[in-house]
Formats: sequence, C-alpha cells, structure tokens
Amino acid sequence: MNISVKTYGKIVIELHRNEAPKNVNNIIELTDKGFYNGLIFHRIIKNFVIQGGCPRGDGTGDPGYEIDDEIVPSLKHLKGTVAMANRGPNTNGSQFYICLEPLPRLDGRYTIIGQVVQGMDVVERIGSVQTGQLDRPVTDVVMEKVWIER
Repeated sequence: MNISVKTYGKIVIELHRNEAPKNVNNIIELTDKGFYNGLIFHRIIKNFVIQGGCPRGDGTGDPGYEIDDEIVPSLKHLKGTVAMANRGPNTNGSQFYICLEPLPRLDGRYTIIGQVVQGMDVVERIGSVQTGQLDRPVTDVVMEKVWIER
C-alpha cells in the first residue's frame, strides 16, 4: 500500500494479507475505489500515533459497515506498525493508525494490518506537526493519493 502525503512524501506499507485477510482485503477494496484519496490524518499524537482514514475528517466516520478484529498474538505494535483504529472490539472500518514508537500496551487489542517499509521519516515528520483540539493538526495533512502496487 502506498500513500502519497501532500508536501511530506511517500509512505510504503507492506500489508499482512495472511495474518489479517478480512481487514487487509477491506483496505485494498477501499483503496481501489479511491476512498482514501484526499482524506487527512486527522489525529496526531507525538510519540504515539498518526491516524487517518475517516471520511468525515474528525474520527467519527466509517465506510458504512464494520469488520471483526483479527488479532494475531505474534504481531506486535512496533515503530511503523499499521493497525485498524476502531470504537471497540469488532468495529473496524476504514480508519488506521501508524505507530511512531513501539506501543506494547496496544498488543492484542487492535488488528495489525501491516508495517511501514519505506518512508518512516515521512511518518515521523507528520508525527511532529503542531496540533490543536482533539489532536487534530493545525494544518491539514492530506493523503493525496493512496494506491496498491500489483
């Protein structure tokens, strides 16, 4: 999965298709439909995560359905881990986050769908932007284009 972030650069994510097939297939289908193009990273918490994929841009939106968790105990929240954000167990939709550092306290609680393999410097720059209320960036951080290489 590739994310071109306006003024920041490109992030490349290796997806865990075998470990989280339902959630990864969902992300691929949304990406192929252009769902993520133009959306923002709406929640950025220094030394924690950057989060995006909300169609409303405020963390309350979803694609109109929910997908069950696929928790794999051997997958851990490391720096660069990509996982599904949700409102509780089995409520995955379109939102995801990228870890800015190892976050073992999240292990076993969220579906891990991938790992950043290129562009962690881009993720780190995004992770240090100025934020305001609700950890929203003062200046929008836009996913210009998101695509899957085949």
